[in-house]
Amino acid sequence: MLTKIGIIGGGNIGGVIVQEIAKRRLSRSIGLVDVKPPDMAMGKCLDIAEGIPVINTDITINGSKSYEVIRDAQIVINTAGVPRTVRPDGSIPTRDELLAINLQITDTVAEAVLSYCPNAIVLSIANPLDAIVFRLFQRLNIHRSRLIGMAGVLDSARYRYFIAEAAGVSVENVNALVLGGHGDTMVPVRSCCQISGIPVEEFLSADLLDKIEDRVRNAGAEVVGLMGTGSAFVSPAWSAIEMIEAIAYDKKKILPCCVLLESEYGVNGYFVGVPVVLGANGMEKVIEIKLADVEKQAFDRSVEAVKKTVEEVRKAVI
Repeated sequence: MLTKIGIIGGGNIGGVIVQEIAKRRLSRSIGLVDVKPPDMAMGKCLDIAEGIPVINTDITINGSKSYEVIRDAQIVINTAGVPRTVRPDGSIPTRDELLAINLQITDTVAEAVLSYCPNAIVLSIANPLDAIVFRLFQRLNIHRSRLIGMAGVLDSARYRYFIAEAAGVSVENVNALVLGGHGDTMVPVRSCCQISGIPVEEFLSADLLDKIEDRVRNAGAEVVGLMGTGSAFVSPAWSAIEMIEAIAYDKKKILPCCVLLESEYGVNGYFVGVPVVLGANGMEKVIEIKLADVEKQAFDRSVEAVKKTVEEVRKAVI
């Protein structure tokens, strides 16, 4: 059990993360900050705290509009940002369209981390994921092991679910991996997709797999379109929790995460989704896998899309 975990952003994702940390006893103390009035973070934390006697756990849960509540956190989860919401004309903004406003929010987040918990491992969920993590890196200037974006765990979970549903098998039997940027160019790696160790092509046709993989790339927008207001929140929160557990329990678990690459996969200086080992020290190792030619081409295209977004970050006022 960790001593303290901090969560920045008290919206739907932040709220689920707090309750899951409490339920799973991952930390003795939780600090949730949300600057929006009236007192969203305080209210959510009080609600959860009043329920902890029911789940028989003794932890401290504090919410505040002040970033000081995350002081001395060992892990900080950044969920702060404007979510995708259906516009009046029915269109849905892309993750990249949220960049300008969310960069401003990210700058404030980075300042708070530096002020109150400069040694924390930072997990970021806010979109556009790859660009926001890069901005945090610009601001925090910390070792790459301590700054990790959550995207691949969620995208891979969606891939697994759609495969299991189509094949009529348990999700526990499905292994799947999604790499690259967290956007329309993400790469579901079919060569790594197996059902109980058996290649997925033994169960599903190539045409159906194409459709499933396209659905994976647009899964976030699908949820936004159905909900109308806001975006997915339970699945991203659970995905973050899987990463937190890997770090808290020093599992050395291999998970797809957005990390700074330093020549791996032929990429240098950009945050891209790849398999990594997560343990007590954060991102402890990048795992390089052999991709099929078509997958490598798709991965390279995804990296180019990430670079394009990052260039917008570089041009932004620092």
